Amino acid sequence: MAAAEEIEPRPSAKPATLNRPIRKFVKKRGKRLMRWVAQFQAKDGLVPDTPFIDNAHFPFLREFEEKWEAMREEVQEILKHREAIPGFEQVSPDQHRIAKAQQWKTFILYGFGDRLEKNCRQAPVTAEMLSRVPNVQTAWFSILAPGYHIPAHTGVTKGIVRAHVGLIIPKEREKCRIRVAEEVRAWKEGEAFAFDDTFEHEVWNDTDEERVILLFDFDRPMRWRGRLLNKLMLNLMKLTAFYQEPKKNLADFEARFEAATRRADANLEKLSD
Repeated sequence: MAAAEEIEPRPSAKPATLNRPIRKFVKKRGKRLMRWVAQFQAKDGLVPDTPFIDNAHFPFLREFEEKWEAMREEVQEILKHREAIPGFEQVSPDQHRIAKAQQWKTFILYGFGDRLEKNCRQAPVTAEMLSRVPNVQTAWFSILAPGYHIPAHTGVTKGIVRAHVGLIIPKEREKCRIRVAEEVRAWKEGEAFAFDDTFEHEVWNDTDEERVILLFDFDRPMRWRGRLLNKLMLNLMKLTAFYQEPKKNLADFEARFEAATRRADANLEKLSD
């Protein structure tokens, strides 16, 4: 029990009360600005402005479908240390409305364009493929508990496209699904799809099994003006607490997971002596 207590992630505190009025102001003004930016990016985009976007626009997704079993093997090893994998709300306290009680765990490989080297060493095949994705922004193994529902929400920028790759999917897969705008899809092992997360979306896992996918975001193909504006907006977002808090938490949890695997390896060595 002692070892488990050492690696149990400490719950991240919600944003301080004094910060809330400022956050509300930033969110209100930011949403208006992002609506204008989204309209511009949609017009300047080189892919359709639709909830789901055909895989033909993203040829690199084929490799993820071809090597999905290798990725599944990697995540199965990672799940052996699930107590050291944080809930999404622990990494990013601003997500506490949609992620609760560590029911949606995230093993993050890329955060805000930065590669998490320690975590990537735990999944070398996956990390290698992600390195070939044009301008990958975020990437993580998304682990959804049985019976959990992620409420309807929207992403912050149309400047990125989100991809999902099914790795461990419940047998009753039709009960494990995502809605984007008015369209609903169930995940399938080895299948990838792309969508625009600025459309309202929500997720259900109405089964008694865990669901695991690879989730990653990459820059939306756009003309030069759209690319320039997207780069500017992403750099501005990195100056805010919405970026700074998760960035610090990512480093902490990455170190904790590495420590957990080292302890497990040391215990195995002792047992084999």
